[in-house]
Amino acid sequence: MKSKRKSRLRNWLIGILAVIVVAFIAFWPTNYFIESPGEAVPVGQFISAKGKKPNNFYLVTVSVTSRPASILQYLWSYTQKFSTRVPASELLGDQTSSQYEELQNWYMETSQQTAIYYAAKKASLKPKLEYRGVYVMKVQNNSSFKNKLQIGDTVLAANSQHFRSTEEMMNYLKKQKIGSKVTITVLRNKEKKNFTGKIVKVAGTNKPGIGIQLVEHVSVETKPRLSIDAGDIGGPSAGLMFTLTSYEVFTHQNLSKNHKIAGTGTISPNGKVGIIGGVDKKVVAADEAGAEVFFAPTDSTGVKKSQTNYEVAKRTAKQIHTKMKIVPVNNFDDALKYLKTHY
Repeated sequence: MKSKRKSRLRNWLIGILAVIVVAFIAFWPTNYFIESPGEAVPVGQFISAKGKKPNNFYLVTVSVTSRPASILQYLWSYTQKFSTRVPASELLGDQTSSQYEELQNWYMETSQQTAIYYAAKKASLKPKLEYRGVYVMKVQNNSSFKNKLQIGDTVLAANSQHFRSTEEMMNYLKKQKIGSKVTITVLRNKEKKNFTGKIVKVAGTNKPGIGIQLVEHVSVETKPRLSIDAGDIGGPSAGLMFTLTSYEVFTHQNLSKNHKIAGTGTISPNGKVGIIGGVDKKVVAADEAGAEVFFAPTDSTGVKKSQTNYEVAKRTAKQIHTKMKIVPVNNFDDALKYLKTHY
């Protein structure tokens, strides 16, 4: 009897240990992120403006795992037709996850400001651009600010001197001597911080500077006032839909005539609609939300014609047998013309 009990106990222990080992292996992280269809979200809920009316424009998201997928998630993704496994090196580059998120937040904020600016211009208003500083996009290896400045920091001043443009700041730094000390004031998470380093030769130009890649940080002022806050959604791909909604507010029109319109694409200050990633997943998400139309960029920057967002969107729509109309757009006017022609 004792022997049987010992044998049974041993088997139970082995079984429990096996389950623990399998669970441990299943939840062990891989070096991949999983991208899959997200959701279609009404743009109007992100816009604050006097006299704003409900509309039927939708931005569409791609869902990305917040951290590298576990082995179980990785294997399960193969059962999901439109899920994609993206290597961490491809998604993040040489950034950390937090730096990547900062960059996505910058892309989102920039797309919002550009959308408001272009929509106001298109509505024959006179938007004003206010210089706020420069965004840090990358810190070069030879910079003495390498482990001080972070992606997403906004540089406000150098040696307590404030500037009215990026050009003015760069001209000031170019006049400093290589090796001389400089104190940079930045805005990080709504707090001002000071960092001291040295002037170096900027890679690519060999001119004096602090050794960062930067983009101008501006905000737009319009009359009537309009602002956009998309919360946790990041990236630049909602630019077109932000612009359509802003234009509708500024012109007091109902462009969609209560039809459910989804779409994607970046927006430039001259109204060009740019290519984005994950369009197949966005088509799936828009279809699941019941969209009647999906605007897809024809921009071929960096890809073959067969791989433009529009061509991929058409193929995806055929795969999922949707009745949703895929509409090609090269610029804002293409989308506006379609809406005015059909509705």
